[in-house]
Amino acid sequence: MQRVRGIGVEGVTAKPKILVVCDSRERDEQDLARLGETFEVVVAESMLRALARLKRDDFAGVFVSGAHFEEALQVGKLLQNDLILEGMPDGVVLLDHDNSIIWGNGRLCEWSGRDSVVGQNFYAVLGSPEILGPDFCPFHTALATGQSSSTTLKSSENRYFHVHAVPARDSDGPHQILIVTVRDITVETLQQQKLAAIHRAGIELADLTPDELFQMTVQERIELLKSNILHYTKDLLNFDVVEIRLLDKQSGRLMPLLAVGMDIEAQQRELHARSHGNGVTGFVAATGKSYLCEDTTEDPLYLKGATGAKSSLTVPLILHDEVIGTFNVESPEPRAFTESDLQFLELFTRDVAAALNQLELLVAEKASTAAESVEAIHSAVALPVDDILNCAVNIMERYIGHEPEVVERLQRILRNARDIKQVIQKVGQKMTPTQAVPQVLPQDERPLLRGKEVLVVDADESVRSAAHALLDRYGCIVETAHNGAEAVFMVRSTLAHGGYDVIIADIRLPDMSGYDLMLRLQEVINPVPLVLMTGFGYDPGHSIVKARQAGLSSKAVLYKPFRLDQLLGTVEEAVRVPGPVKVEQT
Repeated sequence: MQRVRGIGVEGVTAKPKILVVCDSRERDEQDLARLGETFEVVVAESMLRALARLKRDDFAGVFVSGAHFEEALQVGKLLQNDLILEGMPDGVVLLDHDNSIIWGNGRLCEWSGRDSVVGQNFYAVLGSPEILGPDFCPFHTALATGQSSSTTLKSSENRYFHVHAVPARDSDGPHQILIVTVRDITVETLQQQKLAAIHRAGIELADLTPDELFQMTVQERIELLKSNILHYTKDLLNFDVVEIRLLDKQSGRLMPLLAVGMDIEAQQRELHARSHGNGVTGFVAATGKSYLCEDTTEDPLYLKGATGAKSSLTVPLILHDEVIGTFNVESPEPRAFTESDLQFLELFTRDVAAALNQLELLVAEKASTAAESVEAIHSAVALPVDDILNCAVNIMERYIGHEPEVVERLQRILRNARDIKQVIQKVGQKMTPTQAVPQVLPQDERPLLRGKEVLVVDADESVRSAAHALLDRYGCIVETAHNGAEAVFMVRSTLAHGGYDVIIADIRLPDMSGYDLMLRLQEVINPVPLVLMTGFGYDPGHSIVKARQAGLSSKAVLYKPFRLDQLLGTVEEAVRVPGPVKVEQT
Protein backbone atom coordinates (compact mmCIF):
# COMPACT_ATOMS: atom_id res chain seq x y z
CA MET A 1 0.00 0.00 0.00
CA GLN A 2 1.34 3.44 -0.84
CA ARG A 3 2.16 5.86 1.94
CA VAL A 4 -0.98 7.37 3.39
CA ARG A 5 -1.16 11.06 4.16
CA GLY A 6 -3.41 12.48 6.87
CA ILE A 7 -5.46 15.63 6.65
CA GLY A 8 -6.64 17.39 9.80
CA VAL A 9 -6.48 14.58 12.39
CA GLU A 10 -8.22 15.75 15.54
CA GLY A 11 -7.58 14.72 19.14
CA VAL A 12 -7.51 10.93 19.49
CA THR A 13 -10.15 9.24 21.59
CA ALA A 14 -10.99 5.58 22.15
CA LYS A 15 -11.42 4.01 18.74
CA PRO A 16 -11.91 7.27 16.84
CA LYS A 17 -13.46 6.97 13.40
CA ILE A 18 -11.29 7.70 10.39
CA LEU A 19 -12.03 7.78 6.68
CA VAL A 20 -9.60 6.08 4.33
CA VAL A 21 -9.80 7.00 0.65
CA CYS A 22 -8.32 4.30 -1.59
CA ASP A 23 -9.60 2.07 -4.36
CA SER A 24 -9.51 -1.71 -4.46
CA ARG A 25 -6.24 -1.82 -6.40
CA GLU A 26 -4.40 0.14 -3.70
CA ARG A 27 -6.00 -1.51 -0.71
CA ASP A 28 -3.67 -3.43 1.63
CA GLU A 29 -5.70 -5.43 4.10
CA GLN A 30 -2.76 -5.73 6.51
CA ASP A 31 -2.33 -1.97 6.69
CA LEU A 32 -6.07 -1.53 7.20
CA ALA A 33 -5.97 -4.16 9.95
CA ARG A 34 -3.20 -2.35 11.74
CA LEU A 35 -5.16 0.92 11.49
CA GLY A 36 -8.16 -0.92 12.81
CA GLU A 37 -6.40 -1.70 16.02
CA THR A 38 -6.44 2.00 16.88
CA PHE A 39 -9.24 3.48 14.73
CA GLU A 40 -12.65 2.58 13.43
CA VAL A 41 -11.83 2.48 9.71
CA VAL A 42 -14.33 3.50 7.03
CA VAL A 43 -13.17 2.98 3.43
CA ALA A 44 -14.32 5.12 0.46
CA GLU A 45 -13.14 4.23 -3.02
CA SER A 46 -13.35 7.79 -4.42
CA MET A 47 -13.22 11.33 -3.15
CA LEU A 48 -16.81 11.98 -4.20
CA ARG A 49 -17.98 9.02 -2.12
CA ALA A 50 -15.73 10.18 0.68
CA LEU A 51 -17.37 13.59 0.47
CA ALA A 52 -20.78 11.95 0.86
CA ARG A 53 -19.59 10.06 3.98
CA LEU A 54 -18.18 13.25 5.43
CA LYS A 55 -21.60 14.84 4.97
CA ARG A 56 -23.31 12.03 6.91
CA ASP A 57 -20.81 11.09 9.65
CA ASP A 58 -18.25 12.66 11.94
CA PHE A 59 -14.63 11.54 11.44
CA ALA A 60 -11.54 12.17 13.49
CA GLY A 61 -9.47 12.27 10.35
CA VAL A 62 -9.24 11.54 6.65
CA PHE A 63 -6.46 9.49 5.05
CA VAL A 64 -6.01 9.74 1.32
CA SER A 65 -3.92 7.45 -0.88
CA GLY A 66 -1.39 9.03 -3.19
CA ALA A 67 -3.52 8.23 -6.25
CA HIS A 68 -6.34 10.37 -4.85
CA PHE A 69 -4.28 13.17 -3.39
CA GLU A 70 -4.79 15.69 -6.23
CA GLU A 71 -8.46 14.87 -6.23
CA ALA A 72 -8.51 15.41 -2.48
CA LEU A 73 -7.06 18.86 -2.88
CA GLN A 74 -9.94 19.78 -5.19
CA VAL A 75 -12.47 18.39 -2.73
CA GLY A 76 -10.71 20.30 0.02
CA LYS A 77 -11.32 23.48 -1.90
CA LEU A 78 -14.93 22.44 -2.28
CA LEU A 79 -15.20 22.00 1.48
CA GLN A 80 -13.59 25.37 2.02
CA ASN A 81 -16.20 26.92 -0.30
CA ASP A 82 -19.03 25.10 1.41
CA LEU A 83 -20.32 28.34 2.91
CA ILE A 84 -20.54 29.84 -0.56
CA LEU A 85 -22.51 26.87 -1.82
CA GLU A 86 -24.80 27.01 1.20
CA GLY A 87 -25.56 30.65 0.42
CA MET A 88 -26.47 30.00 -3.22
CA PRO A 89 -30.14 30.43 -4.15
CA ASP A 90 -29.92 27.27 -6.27
CA GLY A 91 -29.69 23.74 -4.98
CA VAL A 92 -26.46 21.84 -5.72
CA VAL A 93 -26.33 18.08 -5.13
CA LEU A 94 -24.20 15.09 -6.06
CA LEU A 95 -26.11 12.02 -7.22
CA ASP A 96 -24.91 8.48 -7.67
CA HIS A 97 -26.04 6.17 -10.46
CA ASP A 98 -29.32 5.25 -8.70
CA ASN A 99 -30.32 8.91 -8.15
CA SER A 100 -29.42 8.86 -4.45
CA ILE A 101 -28.11 12.10 -3.01
CA ILE A 102 -24.56 11.73 -1.73
CA TRP A 103 -24.02 15.43 -0.98
CA GLY A 104 -25.99 18.65 -1.13
CA ASN A 105 -25.65 22.29 -0.22
CA GLY A 106 -28.75 22.24 1.95
CA ARG A 107 -31.12 24.06 -0.39
CA LEU A 108 -33.13 20.88 -1.00
CA CYS A 109 -33.49 20.48 2.77
CA GLU A 110 -35.08 23.92 2.86
CA TRP A 111 -37.42 23.23 -0.06
CA SER A 112 -38.47 19.79 1.22
CA GLY A 113 -38.61 20.67 4.92
CA ARG A 114 -36.21 17.85 5.86
CA ASP A 115 -33.23 17.94 8.18
CA SER A 116 -31.09 15.89 5.79
CA VAL A 117 -31.46 14.61 2.26
CA VAL A 118 -28.20 12.66 1.95
CA GLY A 119 -28.82 9.05 1.06
CA GLN A 120 -32.36 9.73 -0.14
CA ASN A 121 -33.75 9.52 -3.65
CA PHE A 122 -33.64 12.87 -5.45
CA TYR A 123 -37.20 12.66 -6.82
CA ALA A 124 -38.60 11.46 -3.48
CA VAL A 125 -37.10 14.49 -1.74
CA LEU A 126 -39.07 16.77 -4.09
CA GLY A 127 -42.28 14.82 -3.56
CA SER A 128 -42.17 12.70 -6.74
CA PRO A 129 -42.68 15.66 -9.09
CA GLU A 130 -44.06 15.51 -12.61
CA ILE A 131 -41.33 15.63 -15.26
CA LEU A 132 -42.32 18.21 -17.89
CA GLY A 133 -39.32 17.81 -20.19
CA PRO A 134 -37.68 18.43 -22.55
CA ASP A 135 -35.66 15.43 -21.28
CA PHE A 136 -37.85 12.98 -19.41
CA CYS A 137 -34.89 10.93 -18.13
CA PRO A 138 -32.25 13.62 -17.57
CA PHE A 139 -30.02 11.69 -15.15
CA HIS A 140 -29.96 8.53 -17.26
CA THR A 141 -29.22 10.62 -20.37
CA ALA A 142 -26.32 12.42 -18.70
CA LEU A 143 -24.74 9.19 -17.40
CA ALA A 144 -25.25 7.35 -20.69
CA THR A 145 -23.97 10.08 -23.01
CA GLY A 146 -21.48 11.86 -20.82
CA GLN A 147 -23.21 15.13 -21.81
CA SER A 148 -25.22 17.57 -19.75
CA SER A 149 -29.01 17.27 -19.71
CA SER A 150 -31.84 19.37 -18.32
CA THR A 151 -35.54 19.20 -17.60
CA THR A 152 -38.34 20.95 -15.72
CA LEU A 153 -40.13 19.45 -12.72
CA LYS A 154 -43.53 20.33 -11.27
CA SER A 155 -44.25 19.42 -7.66
CA SER A 156 -47.62 18.60 -6.15
CA GLU A 157 -47.50 22.01 -4.44
CA ASN A 158 -47.46 23.70 -7.87
CA ARG A 159 -43.80 24.61 -7.60
CA TYR A 160 -41.53 24.42 -10.62
CA PHE A 161 -37.84 23.49 -10.70
CA HIS A 162 -35.31 23.59 -13.49
CA VAL A 163 -32.82 20.73 -13.18
CA HIS A 164 -29.43 20.63 -14.91
CA ALA A 165 -27.27 17.51 -14.61
CA VAL A 166 -23.58 17.23 -15.55
CA PRO A 167 -21.70 13.90 -15.30
CA ALA A 168 -18.49 13.77 -13.24
CA ARG A 169 -15.93 11.00 -13.84
CA ASP A 170 -15.43 8.79 -10.82
CA SER A 171 -12.12 7.10 -10.10
CA ASP A 172 -13.75 3.75 -10.77
CA GLY A 173 -13.90 4.51 -14.47
CA PRO A 174 -17.16 5.39 -16.27
CA HIS A 175 -19.37 8.28 -15.26
CA GLN A 176 -21.11 7.25 -12.03
CA ILE A 177 -21.63 10.60 -10.31
CA LEU A 178 -23.81 13.55 -11.37
CA ILE A 179 -23.41 17.17 -10.35
CA VAL A 180 -26.97 18.51 -10.36
CA THR A 181 -28.10 22.10 -9.98
CA VAL A 182 -31.73 22.79 -9.11
CA ARG A 183 -33.31 26.20 -9.57
CA ASP A 184 -36.72 27.24 -8.27
CA ILE A 185 -38.44 28.79 -11.31
CA THR A 186 -41.95 28.92 -9.83
CA VAL A 187 -42.32 32.70 -10.08
CA GLU A 188 -41.06 32.87 -13.68
CA THR A 189 -43.15 29.89 -14.78
CA LEU A 190 -46.36 31.15 -13.21
CA GLN A 191 -45.74 34.53 -14.80
CA GLN A 192 -45.28 32.94 -18.22
CA GLN A 193 -48.44 30.90 -17.70
CA LYS A 194 -50.34 34.04 -16.79
CA LEU A 195 -49.00 35.83 -19.85
CA ALA A 196 -50.11 32.91 -22.02
CA ALA A 197 -53.53 32.91 -20.35
CA ILE A 198 -53.86 36.65 -20.95
CA HIS A 199 -52.98 36.16 -24.61
CA ARG A 200 -55.59 33.38 -24.96
CA ALA A 201 -58.13 35.57 -23.23
CA GLY A 202 -57.32 38.41 -25.61
CA ILE A 203 -57.96 36.16 -28.60
CA GLU A 204 -61.32 35.14 -27.15
CA LEU A 205 -62.44 38.70 -26.38
CA ALA A 206 -64.18 39.27 -29.69
CA ASP A 207 -64.14 35.72 -31.04
CA LEU A 208 -67.55 35.09 -32.57
CA THR A 209 -68.82 32.27 -34.75
CA PRO A 210 -70.43 33.09 -38.11
CA ASP A 211 -73.85 32.23 -36.66
CA GLU A 212 -73.30 34.60 -33.73
CA LEU A 213 -72.19 37.36 -36.08
CA PHE A 214 -75.33 36.89 -38.14
CA GLN A 215 -77.72 36.78 -35.19
CA MET A 216 -76.27 39.50 -32.93
CA THR A 217 -76.96 43.18 -33.31
CA VAL A 218 -74.21 45.77 -33.07
CA GLN A 219 -75.22 46.68 -29.52
CA GLU A 220 -75.25 43.01 -28.50
CA ARG A 221 -71.70 42.60 -29.83
CA ILE A 222 -70.56 45.64 -27.87
CA GLU A 223 -72.17 44.30 -24.68
CA LEU A 224 -70.55 40.89 -25.24
CA LEU A 225 -67.14 42.48 -25.63
CA LYS A 226 -67.63 44.55 -22.47
CA SER A 227 -68.74 41.45 -20.59
CA ASN A 228 -65.67 39.49 -21.73
CA ILE A 229 -63.34 42.34 -20.77
CA LEU A 230 -64.84 42.46 -17.28
CA HIS A 231 -64.70 38.69 -16.89
CA TYR A 232 -61.00 38.41 -17.71
CA THR A 233 -60.11 41.60 -15.84
CA LYS A 234 -61.59 40.22 -12.61
CA ASP A 235 -60.87 36.49 -12.89
CA LEU A 236 -57.49 36.58 -14.60
CA LEU A 237 -55.96 39.91 -13.63
CA ASN A 238 -57.75 40.17 -10.26
CA PHE A 239 -58.74 43.82 -10.73
CA ASP A 240 -62.08 44.88 -9.24
CA VAL A 241 -62.24 48.59 -10.14
CA VAL A 242 -62.04 49.22 -13.88
CA GLU A 243 -62.66 52.14 -16.23
CA ILE A 244 -62.18 52.12 -20.00
CA ARG A 245 -62.47 55.25 -22.13
CA LEU A 246 -62.19 55.63 -25.90
CA LEU A 247 -60.60 58.64 -27.56
CA ASP A 248 -62.71 60.74 -29.93
CA LYS A 249 -60.12 61.88 -32.46
CA GLN A 250 -62.09 64.91 -33.61
CA SER A 251 -62.84 66.43 -30.21
CA GLY A 252 -60.03 64.90 -28.16
CA ARG A 253 -62.58 63.77 -25.56
CA LEU A 254 -62.19 60.50 -23.71
CA MET A 255 -65.61 58.88 -23.94
CA PRO A 256 -66.60 56.32 -21.25
CA LEU A 257 -67.02 52.79 -22.60
CA LEU A 258 -67.06 50.71 -19.44
CA ALA A 259 -66.84 51.44 -15.70
CA VAL A 260 -67.11 49.15 -12.68
CA GLY A 261 -66.53 50.28 -9.10
CA MET A 262 -66.04 53.92 -10.09
CA ASP A 263 -67.98 56.79 -8.50
CA ILE A 264 -70.81 58.18 -10.62
CA GLU A 265 -69.15 61.59 -10.58
CA ALA A 266 -65.92 60.08 -11.91
CA GLN A 267 -67.78 58.17 -14.62
CA GLN A 268 -69.53 61.33 -15.82
CA ARG A 269 -66.43 63.53 -15.58
CA GLU A 270 -65.47 65.06 -18.94
CA LEU A 271 -61.87 64.24 -19.73
CA HIS A 272 -59.66 65.16 -22.68
CA ALA A 273 -56.38 63.76 -23.95
CA ARG A 274 -54.26 66.45 -22.34
CA SER A 275 -51.26 66.11 -20.07
CA HIS A 276 -52.53 68.73 -17.59
CA GLY A 277 -55.84 69.24 -15.86
CA ASN A 278 -57.36 65.93 -16.94
CA GLY A 279 -55.97 63.56 -14.37
CA VAL A 280 -53.88 60.48 -14.92
CA THR A 281 -56.26 59.28 -17.65
CA GLY A 282 -55.82 62.45 -19.72
CA PHE A 283 -52.05 62.33 -19.21
CA VAL A 284 -51.82 58.72 -20.40
CA ALA A 285 -54.01 59.43 -23.45
CA ALA A 286 -51.91 62.49 -24.34
CA THR A 287 -48.48 60.88 -23.89
CA GLY A 288 -49.21 57.26 -24.80
CA LYS A 289 -47.26 56.14 -21.71
CA SER A 290 -48.45 53.96 -18.84
CA TYR A 291 -48.70 55.55 -15.41
CA LEU A 292 -48.38 53.84 -12.02
CA CYS A 293 -49.80 55.94 -9.19
CA GLU A 294 -48.48 54.30 -6.03
CA ASP A 295 -50.18 56.66 -3.56
CA THR A 296 -53.15 58.75 -4.66
CA THR A 297 -52.81 61.08 -1.66
CA GLU A 298 -49.38 62.20 -2.81
CA ASP A 299 -49.85 62.28 -6.59
CA PRO A 300 -50.99 65.68 -7.96
CA LEU A 301 -52.12 64.14 -11.26
CA TYR A 302 -54.67 61.83 -9.68
CA LEU A 303 -58.36 62.73 -9.81
CA LYS A 304 -60.74 60.81 -7.55
CA GLY A 305 -62.13 57.74 -9.27
CA ALA A 306 -63.23 55.03 -6.85
CA THR A 307 -64.13 55.81 -3.25
CA GLY A 308 -61.21 55.03 -0.98
CA ALA A 309 -58.76 54.33 -3.81
CA LYS A 310 -55.15 54.58 -2.65
CA SER A 311 -53.35 53.53 -5.83
CA SER A 312 -54.07 53.26 -9.55
CA LEU A 313 -52.60 51.85 -12.73
CA THR A 314 -53.48 53.39 -16.11
CA VAL A 315 -52.27 52.19 -19.50
CA PRO A 316 -53.07 53.45 -23.02
CA LEU A 317 -55.07 51.44 -25.53
CA ILE A 318 -52.80 51.50 -28.56
CA LEU A 319 -53.60 50.33 -32.08
CA HIS A 320 -51.16 50.76 -34.97
CA ASP A 321 -48.97 53.01 -32.79
CA GLU A 322 -51.89 55.37 -32.10
CA VAL A 323 -53.68 55.89 -28.79
CA ILE A 324 -57.36 54.97 -29.11
CA GLY A 325 -58.27 55.05 -25.42
CA THR A 326 -57.25 54.29 -21.84
CA PHE A 327 -57.61 51.39 -19.39
CA ASN A 328 -57.60 52.35 -15.70
CA VAL A 329 -57.68 50.12 -12.59
CA GLU A 330 -57.68 51.23 -8.95
CA SER A 331 -57.13 49.66 -5.52
CA PRO A 332 -57.94 50.64 -1.91
CA GLU A 333 -54.38 49.64 -0.94
CA PRO A 334 -51.41 51.97 -1.48
CA ARG A 335 -48.68 50.57 -3.73
CA ALA A 336 -50.99 47.70 -4.66
CA PHE A 337 -49.69 47.36 -8.22
CA THR A 338 -46.32 45.99 -9.29
CA GLU A 339 -44.28 46.06 -12.46
CA SER A 340 -45.68 42.61 -13.22
CA ASP A 341 -49.22 44.00 -13.01
CA LEU A 342 -48.15 46.73 -15.42
CA GLN A 343 -46.73 44.17 -17.84
CA PHE A 344 -49.84 41.99 -17.62
CA LEU A 345 -52.20 44.93 -18.16
CA GLU A 346 -50.21 46.32 -21.08
CA LEU A 347 -50.34 42.91 -22.76
CA PHE A 348 -54.06 42.57 -22.12
CA THR A 349 -54.84 46.07 -23.42
CA ARG A 350 -53.18 45.27 -26.74
CA ASP A 351 -55.76 42.55 -27.23
CA VAL A 352 -58.53 44.83 -25.97
CA ALA A 353 -57.52 47.44 -28.57
CA ALA A 354 -57.43 44.78 -31.28
CA ALA A 355 -60.85 43.47 -30.21
CA LEU A 356 -62.33 46.98 -30.29
CA ASN A 357 -60.86 47.47 -33.74
CA GLN A 358 -62.25 44.14 -34.90
CA LEU A 359 -65.67 45.10 -33.58
CA GLU A 360 -65.47 48.43 -35.40
CA LEU A 361 -64.48 46.65 -38.61
CA LEU A 362 -67.39 44.22 -38.26
CA VAL A 363 -69.80 47.09 -37.66
CA ALA A 364 -68.34 49.01 -40.59
CA GLU A 365 -68.66 45.92 -42.75
CA LYS A 366 -72.30 45.62 -41.79
CA ALA A 367 -72.80 49.29 -42.60
CA SER A 368 -71.03 48.86 -45.92
CA THR A 369 -73.14 45.81 -46.74
CA ALA A 370 -76.32 47.70 -45.89
CA ALA A 371 -75.22 50.66 -47.99
CA GLU A 372 -74.38 48.40 -50.91
CA SER A 373 -77.75 46.69 -50.64
CA VAL A 374 -79.57 50.00 -50.59
CA GLU A 375 -77.51 51.27 -53.50
CA ALA A 376 -78.23 48.12 -55.48
CA ILE A 377 -81.97 48.45 -54.85
CA HIS A 378 -81.88 52.14 -55.60
CA SER A 379 -80.00 51.58 -58.86
CA ALA A 380 -82.45 48.88 -59.88
CA VAL A 381 -85.52 51.08 -59.39
CA ALA A 382 -84.05 54.44 -60.43
CA LEU A 383 -84.64 54.23 -64.18
CA PRO A 384 -88.05 52.48 -63.92
CA VAL A 385 -89.19 55.24 -61.54
CA ASP A 386 -87.88 57.80 -64.02
CA ASP A 387 -89.92 56.11 -66.74
CA ILE A 388 -93.02 56.42 -64.55
CA LEU A 389 -92.29 60.11 -64.09
CA ASN A 390 -91.74 60.60 -67.83
CA CYS A 391 -94.99 58.86 -68.74
CA ALA A 392 -96.94 60.73 -66.10
CA VAL A 393 -95.74 64.18 -67.19
CA ASN A 394 -96.38 63.35 -70.84
CA ILE A 395 -99.97 62.44 -70.07
CA MET A 396 -100.41 65.37 -67.70
CA GLU A 397 -99.36 67.82 -70.43
CA ARG A 398 -102.34 66.70 -72.49
CA TYR A 399 -104.86 67.15 -69.67
CA ILE A 400 -103.66 70.45 -68.19
CA GLY A 401 -106.54 72.94 -68.54
CA HIS A 402 -109.02 70.21 -69.54
CA GLU A 403 -109.38 67.59 -66.83
CA PRO A 404 -108.37 68.95 -63.39
CA GLU A 405 -109.16 65.65 -61.64
CA VAL A 406 -106.91 63.69 -64.02
CA VAL A 407 -104.13 66.24 -63.58
CA GLU A 408 -104.46 65.97 -59.79
CA ARG A 409 -104.26 62.18 -59.92
CA LEU A 410 -101.21 62.36 -62.18
CA GLN A 411 -99.54 64.81 -59.81
CA ARG A 412 -100.20 62.34 -56.98
CA ILE A 413 -98.54 59.62 -59.08
CA LEU A 414 -95.54 61.92 -59.56
CA ARG A 415 -95.27 62.54 -55.82
CA ASN A 416 -95.58 58.86 -54.96
CA ALA A 417 -93.04 57.86 -57.60
CA ARG A 418 -90.56 60.40 -56.26
CA ASP A 419 -91.23 59.17 -52.73
CA ILE A 420 -90.16 55.63 -53.67
CA LYS A 421 -86.49 56.59 -53.89
CA GLN A 422 -86.68 58.64 -50.69
CA VAL A 423 -88.23 55.70 -48.82
CA ILE A 424 -85.41 53.44 -50.00
CA GLN A 425 -82.86 55.94 -48.69
CA LYS A 426 -84.60 56.15 -45.31
CA VAL A 427 -84.75 52.37 -44.98
CA GLY A 428 -81.05 52.23 -45.77
CA GLN A 429 -80.28 54.73 -43.02
CA LYS A 430 -82.18 52.57 -40.52
CA MET A 431 -80.29 49.46 -41.67
CA THR A 432 -76.93 51.16 -41.16
CA PRO A 433 -75.64 51.00 -37.55
CA THR A 434 -75.09 54.47 -36.15
CA GLN A 435 -71.81 53.32 -34.58
CA ALA A 436 -70.53 52.42 -38.01
CA VAL A 437 -71.04 55.75 -39.70
CA PRO A 438 -67.59 56.90 -40.81
CA GLN A 439 -66.35 60.24 -39.55
CA VAL A 440 -66.33 61.58 -43.09
CA LEU A 441 -69.02 60.27 -45.43
CA PRO A 442 -68.74 60.86 -49.19
CA GLN A 443 -71.75 63.16 -49.19
CA ASP A 444 -70.19 65.26 -46.46
CA GLU A 445 -67.18 65.80 -48.67
CA ARG A 446 -69.48 67.72 -51.06
CA PRO A 447 -71.97 69.53 -48.80
CA LEU A 448 -73.19 71.73 -51.68
CA LEU A 449 -74.62 68.68 -53.44
CA ARG A 450 -76.65 67.41 -50.52
CA GLY A 451 -80.38 67.47 -51.39
CA LYS A 452 -79.90 69.15 -54.79
CA GLU A 453 -82.34 68.09 -57.52
CA VAL A 454 -80.66 67.21 -60.81
CA LEU A 455 -82.30 66.38 -64.15
CA VAL A 456 -80.16 64.41 -66.62
CA VAL A 457 -81.33 64.37 -70.25
CA ASP A 458 -79.79 61.76 -72.56
CA ALA A 459 -81.06 59.06 -74.90
CA ASP A 460 -78.29 56.69 -73.76
CA GLU A 461 -79.46 54.53 -70.84
CA SER A 462 -75.88 53.92 -69.64
CA VAL A 463 -75.39 57.68 -69.24
CA ARG A 464 -78.59 58.01 -67.23
CA SER A 465 -77.58 55.04 -65.02
CA ALA A 466 -74.10 56.49 -64.50
CA ALA A 467 -75.60 59.81 -63.42
CA HIS A 468 -77.69 58.02 -60.80
CA ALA A 469 -74.74 55.94 -59.58
CA LEU A 470 -72.35 58.88 -59.28
CA LEU A 471 -74.61 61.62 -57.96
CA ASP A 472 -77.00 59.66 -55.71
CA ARG A 473 -74.20 58.70 -53.34
CA TYR A 474 -73.45 62.38 -52.70
CA GLY A 475 -77.01 63.11 -51.67
CA CYS A 476 -78.34 64.44 -54.99
CA ILE A 477 -81.92 63.70 -56.03
CA VAL A 478 -81.50 62.58 -59.63
CA GLU A 479 -84.20 62.21 -62.28
CA THR A 480 -83.75 61.53 -65.98
CA ALA A 481 -85.43 62.15 -69.32
CA HIS A 482 -84.92 60.55 -72.74
CA ASN A 483 -85.31 63.63 -74.95
CA GLY A 484 -85.84 67.37 -74.97
CA ALA A 485 -89.63 67.31 -74.90
CA GLU A 486 -89.66 65.05 -71.81
CA ALA A 487 -87.14 67.36 -70.19
CA VAL A 488 -89.40 70.38 -70.71
CA PHE A 489 -92.39 68.47 -69.30
CA MET A 490 -90.33 67.34 -66.27
CA VAL A 491 -89.21 70.91 -65.60
CA ARG A 492 -92.79 72.18 -65.73
CA SER A 493 -93.94 69.46 -63.31
CA THR A 494 -91.44 70.61 -60.67
CA LEU A 495 -92.12 74.33 -60.79
CA ALA A 496 -94.60 74.08 -57.93
CA HIS A 497 -91.89 72.99 -55.48
CA GLY A 498 -88.97 75.05 -56.80
CA GLY A 499 -87.74 73.22 -59.87
CA TYR A 500 -84.42 71.54 -60.60
CA ASP A 501 -81.18 72.97 -59.29
CA VAL A 502 -79.20 71.65 -62.28
CA ILE A 503 -80.19 70.31 -65.70
CA ILE A 504 -77.54 68.25 -67.51
CA ALA A 505 -78.35 67.60 -71.17
CA ASP A 506 -76.59 66.04 -74.14
CA ILE A 507 -75.94 68.40 -77.06
CA ARG A 508 -77.50 65.89 -79.49
CA LEU A 509 -80.92 64.73 -78.28
CA PRO A 510 -83.25 62.65 -80.46
CA ASP A 511 -85.69 65.53 -80.96
CA MET A 512 -83.54 68.67 -80.62
CA SER A 513 -80.06 70.01 -79.92
CA GLY A 514 -78.80 71.13 -76.56
CA TYR A 515 -79.00 74.73 -77.73
CA ASP A 516 -82.64 74.28 -78.79
CA LEU A 517 -83.43 72.75 -75.39
CA MET A 518 -81.94 75.80 -73.72
CA LEU A 519 -84.19 78.08 -75.75
CA ARG A 520 -87.26 76.00 -74.91
CA LEU A 521 -86.41 76.02 -71.21
CA GLN A 522 -85.89 79.78 -71.22
CA GLU A 523 -89.59 80.05 -72.02
CA VAL A 524 -90.33 78.26 -68.73
CA ILE A 525 -87.60 79.34 -66.29
CA ASN A 526 -84.90 81.97 -66.12
CA PRO A 527 -82.01 81.64 -65.74
CA VAL A 528 -81.72 78.07 -67.01
CA PRO A 529 -79.30 76.05 -64.75
CA LEU A 530 -78.12 74.10 -67.78
CA VAL A 531 -74.96 72.05 -68.23
CA LEU A 532 -74.32 70.67 -71.71
CA MET A 533 -72.40 67.44 -72.26
CA THR A 534 -70.75 66.00 -75.33
CA GLY A 535 -68.84 62.87 -76.17
CA PHE A 536 -65.08 63.52 -76.41
CA GLY A 537 -65.65 67.20 -77.21
CA TYR A 538 -67.51 66.47 -80.50
CA ASP A 539 -69.99 69.30 -81.31
CA PRO A 540 -70.76 69.38 -85.05
CA GLY A 541 -73.78 71.69 -84.63
CA HIS A 542 -71.87 74.18 -82.49
CA SER A 543 -74.55 73.88 -79.80
CA ILE A 544 -72.12 74.82 -77.06
CA VAL A 545 -70.96 77.96 -78.87
CA LYS A 546 -74.54 79.05 -79.53
CA ALA A 547 -75.62 78.25 -75.98
CA ARG A 548 -72.79 80.34 -74.57
CA GLN A 549 -73.92 83.23 -76.73
CA ALA A 550 -77.40 82.72 -75.26
CA GLY A 551 -76.11 82.86 -71.68
CA LEU A 552 -74.62 79.42 -70.90
CA SER A 553 -71.78 79.62 -68.39
CA SER A 554 -68.30 78.92 -69.75
CA LYS A 555 -67.86 76.30 -67.00
CA ALA A 556 -71.14 74.51 -67.74
CA VAL A 557 -69.72 71.88 -70.11
CA LEU A 558 -69.11 68.16 -69.43
CA TYR A 559 -67.42 65.49 -71.48
CA LYS A 560 -68.53 61.87 -71.68
CA PRO A 561 -67.65 59.41 -70.33
CA PHE A 562 -67.95 61.16 -66.98
CA ARG A 563 -64.95 61.82 -64.80
CA LEU A 564 -66.24 61.88 -61.24
CA ASP A 565 -64.26 64.89 -60.07
CA GLN A 566 -65.21 66.88 -63.17
CA LEU A 567 -68.89 65.94 -62.84
CA LEU A 568 -69.05 66.91 -59.16
CA GLY A 569 -67.14 70.13 -59.69
CA THR A 570 -69.36 71.21 -62.59
CA VAL A 571 -72.57 70.48 -60.67
CA GLU A 572 -71.24 72.36 -57.62
CA GLU A 573 -70.42 75.34 -59.81
CA ALA A 574 -73.94 75.28 -61.26
CA VAL A 575 -75.71 75.17 -57.89
CA ARG A 576 -73.79 78.23 -56.68
CA VAL A 577 -75.77 80.31 -59.22
CA PRO A 578 -79.12 81.65 -57.89
CA GLY A 579 -81.98 79.25 -58.58
CA PRO A 580 -84.25 79.54 -61.62
CA VAL A 581 -87.42 81.59 -61.52
CA LYS A 582 -90.61 80.66 -63.33
CA VAL A 583 -91.24 82.75 -66.42
CA GLU A 584 -94.72 84.26 -66.37
CA GLN A 585 -96.60 83.61 -69.60
CA THR A 586 -98.14 86.69 -71.24
